[in-house]
Amino acid sequence: MPRSRDETRIYNKNKFKLGLFGMNCRGGLSLTKAPERWDASWDNNVKAAQLADEAGLEFLLPIGRWHGYQGESDTQGTTFETIAWACGLLASTHDITTFGTLHVAFINPVFAAKQMVTADHIGHGRFGLNVVSGWNPIEFGMMGVALGDHDGRYDYAEEWLEIVNRVWSEDKPFDFDGHHYKLKAVLGKPKPWWGSRPILVSAGNSETGRDFAARNADCLFTTVPPTDEDFRSKLKYFRDAAPAGQLRNIFASCHLMARRTRKEAEDYHHYIVHEQGDWEAADYAFRLRGSRINTWLKADEDKLKARLISGAGYPCIGSYDDVVETFKRLSSAGLDGVALGMINYVDDFPHIRDEVLPRMERAGLREPMRHAATAAE
Repeated sequence: MPRSRDETRIYNKNKFKLGLFGMNCRGGLSLTKAPERWDASWDNNVKAAQLADEAGLEFLLPIGRWHGYQGESDTQGTTFETIAWACGLLASTHDITTFGTLHVAFINPVFAAKQMVTADHIGHGRFGLNVVSGWNPIEFGMMGVALGDHDGRYDYAEEWLEIVNRVWSEDKPFDFDGHHYKLKAVLGKPKPWWGSRPILVSAGNSETGRDFAARNADCLFTTVPPTDEDFRSKLKYFRDAAPAGQLRNIFASCHLMARRTRKEAEDYHHYIVHEQGDWEAADYAFRLRGSRINTWLKADEDKLKARLISGAGYPCIGSYDDVVETFKRLSSAGLDGVALGMINYVDDFPHIRDEVLPRMERAGLREPMRHAATAAE
């Protein structure tokens, strides 16, 4: 059993860690109309979480989404709120770390701090927070909150997080006189499960976002650039910018289509994108995401839309051996793991459990589960 947050599964000895990403949302990450696409029912979420927990995966990461991508698929139009979702899954699992994803502008920090401590106690110290400053003007409009400028959103997030950290750590009431919040006699009990803050995750690709993540996050999510040299440079920047010892893991998101042969995987990808793709939703997503799209992808609009349909993250499409070779290359560049999106998190999971994980063990990327369930003794 863990004796501190540092001994929970997300900090285990595995060289390359794995999580499930986006399963709280209808369709997960993919804009496809394929009938087998993810049905994000509660029962399906619990089943996927338990499969991941039993197989030794390190984490579950939800998407904080309030407005979907429309089209016939309506991907992410139906979602579970992530803190309540995390509470339910923490109560339904044993070892896996489960994150909540919060748009900090949408919720009072004192209220949120209490919600998250509740989740942390339900999971006996396995809860983590994904801090999101937000970007979608439609979602901000739904909440009656001004989007504001890019850097200003990170200033807001910094102040919000300072309050939350103080609620979690201070034993006496405090006043807070900030730019965004004026608070009196703030106090929160109980404190987090281990007496230490929940794991903080952040993602950012702009300079401001990278600096915010480096200053505040224990784990960081980033995108994978076109070349390994660029990727190594990017990862070094994050580690150099973070306070010594704070940044424990750097992850990327990945959409996984693994099959027995490369041809089977590529044929399935063609079916998902070109036979069953929701191109109306892809057009909508392309327009909505606008400047957030990497310039190296913007150059080929059709290619980008195909990537949005298949799952948006870094593509990992091929045989089981191909997948492990990709993970080895990413690990060699300095990445600590990936958050996986799949067409169906339950139906596709046997490909991970029965084929990919054993190959990762043989490749030295993961310990046998009986040795890796907790951190090094």
